[in-house]
Amino acid sequence: MLGFLLFVASPTAYGTDSSLAPIRITPERRQLIGLKFATVVRKDVSDRLETTGNIEADERLQGYVQTRFTGWIEQVFADSTYQYVRRGQPLFTIYSPDLVSTESEYLLALDARKRVKDSPVADVATDASSLVDSAAERLRLWGVSPREIARLERERTVRRAVEIDSPMSGYIVERNALPNMYVQPDTRLFTITDLSKVWIYAAVFQDEIGKVRPGDPATVTIDAYPGTSFHGRVDFIWPQIDPMTRTAKVRCEFNNPVGKLLPGMFAHVVLDLPMGEQTVIPDTAVLRTGTHNVTFIDRGNGYLTPAEIELGAHVGEEFIVLKGLSAGQRIVGSANFLIDSESQLQAAAGAFVPPPGVSPNETEGAAEAIPQASVAFTSDPDPLVRGHNRAIVTLRDSRGAPISGAQVTVTFYMAAMPAMGMTAMRAQGDADDQGNGIYAANIELPSGGTWSLTIVASKDGHPIATRQLEVSASGSMAM
Repeated sequence: MLGFLLFVASPTAYGTDSSLAPIRITPERRQLIGLKFATVVRKDVSDRLETTGNIEADERLQGYVQTRFTGWIEQVFADSTYQYVRRGQPLFTIYSPDLVSTESEYLLALDARKRVKDSPVADVATDASSLVDSAAERLRLWGVSPREIARLERERTVRRAVEIDSPMSGYIVERNALPNMYVQPDTRLFTITDLSKVWIYAAVFQDEIGKVRPGDPATVTIDAYPGTSFHGRVDFIWPQIDPMTRTAKVRCEFNNPVGKLLPGMFAHVVLDLPMGEQTVIPDTAVLRTGTHNVTFIDRGNGYLTPAEIELGAHVGEEFIVLKGLSAGQRIVGSANFLIDSESQLQAAAGAFVPPPGVSPNETEGAAEAIPQASVAFTSDPDPLVRGHNRAIVTLRDSRGAPISGAQVTVTFYMAAMPAMGMTAMRAQGDADDQGNGIYAANIELPSGGTWSLTIVASKDGHPIATRQLEVSASGSMAM
């Protein structure tokens, strides 16, 4: 008995914990409990994450309008918030004594260059051109538009107020420029935002954030535009979790050429998360015990062996398997909780008959540790009946001699049958030595039907024989 229990508890024999043992299920019982099988497959996996988000302006497409000199605003052309302006469009006019002085210097430099352009004196024309270029550069550094500089050169007149153009296209989201207002270089007159691209911040729970990668496709729908989808991509994942909602912000970038996506809108976000080629099994094939994840491998001929597996992400109705299974293996795909109940009872009984195709090396020498003796079973009455029975076991060694002084346990087990409203049943007894290798145990069977019988014999603390067989009991089924 001890040697067998060590085999079941072995962490590498079948990758299970000591509470589970291999079992054998007949075709009739598989049909009764609704047992189905699945195949471990390797394929490209992608997940779909649905969440919500809020639209915000792209911070990289925002800009301020400020002057680089002091002065007084005279006229304001862009006079309302959320007015759309284009790059180069006049926003306001400003009078600045410093600017007027520099423009006058520029005109004087232009006149001087014109007078000396044909001078025979070396370097005179060159120096005059340098003065023009220097005055023009000062105007550009002060933010005077090329259009105004070209006007000066063409008209040769200094205007009292100079037009200041928009440096970019977009919507005016903040306006502080007013007529007759005195401004300095640190005065923020306008804030302009380009909404040709927007950001949508999707809220992703912390247990799913590991699936999201920059570049993943994102699709958005807005209640204001039923039937219309907008397509973008994940741009950035905030490295912080909101302690109140336990979500992280996932920033998605969307083109917005028509301007339908407005900052402040509420959006429905779908993230498509490609995860590459993975080994997957149906989620119904996994038995989660709390400390272990177990599945049952079909070894053929009705034999099922439990295997502990390491799971990855849950994708749709499948689990990614990181360790413990390989593609092509056949596993139990449903009714795992029923198989688990039977496996636990088999482990408690210490009974196991190695399935076909499992070599002694795979069982770490456990099979070799069991010196197999012959086991014969009869009953009184024969066949068994529902109610009181006497189970009779005969043990003989390899030479046919009877074995005395052994410890013999007989365990009857019937799997649950949900279709008939029956739970799993078990009856167990220790058989007494009757002499001449015969052992007998009194057993009460609670139901008629087909029972799985396991006989375990040990002597001096070492297993000497195990046998598993199917027996029938007459009488009605327990309800």
